[in-house]
Amino acid sequence: MSELHQLSVAELARQLREKKVSAVEAAQHFLGRMAKHLDLAAFVAVNEDATLAQARAADAAMASGSAGPLAGVPIAHKDIFVTRDFPSTAGSRMLAGYRSPFDATVVRRLAEAGTVTLGKLSCDEFAMGSANESVAVPAVGHSTPTPVRNPWDPQRVAGGSSGGSAAAVAARLAPAATGTDTGGSIRQPAAFCGLTGIKPTYGRASRYGMIAYASSLDQAGPMARSAEDCALLLSALCGPDLDRDSTSLDVPAEDFSRSLSDKLDGLRIGIPKEFFGAGLAADVRAAIDMALKDYEKLGAKLVEISLPRTELAIPVYYIIAPAEASSNLSRFDGVKFGHRADQYVDLLDMYKKTRAEGFGDEVKRRIMIGTYVLSHGYYDAYYLQAQKIRRMIADDFQNAFKSCDVIAGPVAPTVAWKLGDKSEDPVAAYLADIYTLPGSLAGLPGMSLPVGFGDSHMPVGLQLIGNHLQEAKLLNMAHRYQQVTDFHLRAPGGYL
Repeated sequence: MSELHQLSVAELARQLREKKVSAVEAAQHFLGRMAKHLDLAAFVAVNEDATLAQARAADAAMASGSAGPLAGVPIAHKDIFVTRDFPSTAGSRMLAGYRSPFDATVVRRLAEAGTVTLGKLSCDEFAMGSANESVAVPAVGHSTPTPVRNPWDPQRVAGGSSGGSAAAVAARLAPAATGTDTGGSIRQPAAFCGLTGIKPTYGRASRYGMIAYASSLDQAGPMARSAEDCALLLSALCGPDLDRDSTSLDVPAEDFSRSLSDKLDGLRIGIPKEFFGAGLAADVRAAIDMALKDYEKLGAKLVEISLPRTELAIPVYYIIAPAEASSNLSRFDGVKFGHRADQYVDLLDMYKKTRAEGFGDEVKRRIMIGTYVLSHGYYDAYYLQAQKIRRMIADDFQNAFKSCDVIAGPVAPTVAWKLGDKSEDPVAAYLADIYTLPGSLAGLPGMSLPVGFGDSHMPVGLQLIGNHLQEAKLLNMAHRYQQVTDFHLRAPGGYL
């Protein structure tokens, strides 16, 4: 029991099936670890009664032979997914205390596979951020909103917006967690915390019940320690949801673990020259270069490619995403649910005061940008032009895939920075997304896997980008690397 948190998802699922440990025992173990490490500010909601009830149901299902493939495996969910048994706040005062009458499709599908929910995890408000510092909801054990701390160095950020998910898994407070990725919010925190995380092709995972930020970009995915674990989780949460999500792809669910034994002989890895310019820190580049050499030893071939519009991804993203956010967040007006101002003189005054009180600075900033670029006289000059360049960025990837099978490069220009370093300069934080934004704008699958350490012994992640619906290829590529390295097995000091 004392070593349960050291097991991978696959190992823990096996022990549960073999009845070496019960789902209730596993849930109690991880709830105990969470309570001992409240300093990380990773969890924003727990419900021990609901968790143990789910665990008892998992034990009963295993006893009757009707259990799912992940029966009894504890998991935690980013607080951007609505859940019936836990509050759903999206990290915002606007939704403080909100309880959903239904579970998000991703949550429901993982529950149907047998997982047990440990709680909800902190995220940047409405998933807007790169550091998990833009939070407005106090974490469990805290009286005021607190940024998530990186288990490798509590004075550094865990990444965002899925920072709570990354910190919880890295600290072994949960075997795995869900996250969402709009412009890199699975891949970047996974890289900063030494984890494996994957964003599937846009539309692979249902967005139903995911509190929307930018509807044409948001995508759910898992974060865990290994590619094998991510394959198991992705297999459970993906699949068509056409009745509930109009952006869902009509593509059957897939067992992504089946291809984890494929060899890499002859695999062409594209190396974009634009990803290795002056902005890339030397310590990050050294770890990436070493990982690419390891891939060559595994039989892969490196091919130089070009993604010429890489630098345009930042202005394009920060026009399109805020534009969609300004529309999506208009529903939060204090009328039907969520925060409402206590004092107002009329309906318009209630709208103004409610939104002024309920939204944080970063959310307000993006709403204002989005409203501006959609306004009369600026729509053609900004939003329409951004959409045209987005199409060109997607075309750049398709041209690159003519000469390579997978694209590889850094996830972020640096390792995790110190808390507060970029909170006064939002543009500096936006620039840190330079390598993750292009793939998101093109709707491509992408993942991060740990490949070493940079300055101050902070983790470095390698990003893999595949063509549409090529998640299995990415997972196999990461799995083969993890068979010959141990970076994914290492844990921050004090958490083993």
